[in-house]
This record gives sequence, C-alpha cells and structure tokens, in this order.
Amino acid sequence: MSSTTTYRQAPTTPPATISTRFAGWAERHGVTLLRVSIGLIFLAFGIPKYIPGASPVEALVTDTVEALSLGLVSGHAAMIAVALLETFIGLTLVTGRFLRLGLLAMGGAMVGFFAPIALFAGDLVGGGLTLEAQYIIKDTVLVTAALVIASKALRGRAASPAR
Repeated sequence: MSSTTTYRQAPTTPPATISTRFAGWAERHGVTLLRVSIGLIFLAFGIPKYIPGASPVEALVTDTVEALSLGLVSGHAAMIAVALLETFIGLTLVTGRFLRLGLLAMGGAMVGFFAPIALFAGDLVGGGLTLEAQYIIKDTVLVTAALVIASKALRGRAASPAR
C-alpha cells in the first residue's frame, strides 16, 4: 500500500492584513474620493449663491468681489460671478472632466478665498471667529486638498503620452 503525502508549501509572502489591504485601496481610490468630495463641497457652497439671501456669507462675498474688482462688479452680479466660478470648479472636480481647467480656476479663486483676511481682518475676528472667518479657515483645507488633487492630476497628465 503506497501512500503519497502532500505537504502544503508555506507562502512566500505573508497574507495581506486588513490594514495593508485598506492601505492599497486607499492609495488607489483616495485622491479620487477626495476630488469628488471637494467638488461636492464647492457645489454645496456655490449653488446657494445664485439665490439672493441664501448664502450666509453673501455680504462678505459681495464686499470682497467689489474690493478686488475696484468697484466694477458688485451686489448680485458679484454673487453670480462667484456662484458660477464655484459651480464650475465643483463640476470639474466631481466629474473629472476639464479638471486641469477647474484646478486653474481654483488657483485663481484662492485669491478671493483669502482676500478678506487682508481686506476685512477687523470684521472677521471681533470678539472671536465670525461665521465668515470660519468659512475662510475652511478654505485652507479646500486649498490643501486641491494641491493633493492637482499633484495627481498633473502628474498623471504629464506621464501619459502626448496626443
């Protein structure tokens, strides 16, 4: 009677742990999820600006645009301009289409994001952080996230063959 014994060979690499699998998943999908979520935030902040009185930062936005445009754009036109810009940026981030143009628009919009600090500093931190000041602080996170998104989007474009 002959018997054959088969031994299982030890794996050459350790099995993936939950944390390493998650790390791989996060590496593959993290920037895309960040891009889409930041896009949704831009849409959530941009869309109310189309409706007079719907945005809690309406006065800050109109004052900032009026100051930056040297009075050429003011009032509801300023709100619509910012609404269009934020909606465009949001749509490019959510869809991934025209992403380079959306990131370029966001780069220009950064001036408007942080201009109130220089223009209206006294109004923003009177007896603590105002709602407007909190919006500006939130913008630092959006800008930092945009840098991460841009690094991947621009690197991916640069690495792909010319068409």
